[in-house]
Amino acid sequence: MNLKVEIDENSGFCFGVVYAIEMAENILDECGKLYCLGDIVHNDEEVARLTAKGLKIINHEDYKNLRNERVLIRAHGEPPETYRLALENDLELVDASCPVVLKLQNRIREANNDEEKILIYGKHGHAEVIGLEGQTNGDAIVIEKFEELDNIELPKKIQLYSQTTKSAKNLYALRDLLVSKGVEVDFNDTLCRQVSNRDIHLKNFSLQFDKIVFVSGKKSSNGKVLFDACKEVNPNAYFVSSKNEIQKEWFNENDSVGICGATSTPQWQMDEVKEAILTL
Repeated sequence: MNLKVEIDENSGFCFGVVYAIEMAENILDECGKLYCLGDIVHNDEEVARLTAKGLKIINHEDYKNLRNERVLIRAHGEPPETYRLALENDLELVDASCPVVLKLQNRIREANNDEEKILIYGKHGHAEVIGLEGQTNGDAIVIEKFEELDNIELPKKIQLYSQTTKSAKNLYALRDLLVSKGVEVDFNDTLCRQVSNRDIHLKNFSLQFDKIVFVSGKKSSNGKVLFDACKEVNPNAYFVSSKNEIQKEWFNENDSVGICGATSTPQWQMDEVKEAILTL
């Protein structure tokens, strides 16, 4: 079909995910076995690749019953309870928590120790948010959507924090909304700029091509947000979680095609998608 295909050089794993996967691979190459608390990354194909090397994904219930094993803490971080259980159960933790997340956890913990009222902007049930909320013994207010504020009795003064991967535009809009409701906001911009600015970059990238193929795991909340950013400026954007989902009818002769992905998308997967498109 004579397609011109280009991969976005800024897409793919953020440094926190790269760090976690490198730690896992080093141990697996050495020992052939490692437990991981939750999916190491929200990408089924990358998880399958590492599982084949000996990575064993466990949930928090499994973790409680584990003894004398080595367990990886993924980039999202964990609440204090996870570390307490490790001491009780003789577990060796390989802590691959993202440094940006750890810094945020520390700031929230210190604010909570000072008895400040804390609001966290993030996705309910997301691993990072659970870890952040854990720094406050569950006392923080967590909101995912602005309308949730209508059902909350807000304090007069609040410390505002955010999950590191949320949109900067939305975080600043939330601050302004709280101020308009008469709340004194101590504002903390704790976003990871490598991630939070990626939507702006991807919009610019998407405008350069006839078609966009966005590669991401279906579980990735970051992937959904970034795909929506692509689709907003280029209606001819398609979401795939593997090369097998590509459809020939998406493309026309001589189309230019841009391939991009989430912070949880491995480079090898985007390479596979490019190869599959070029051989249509």
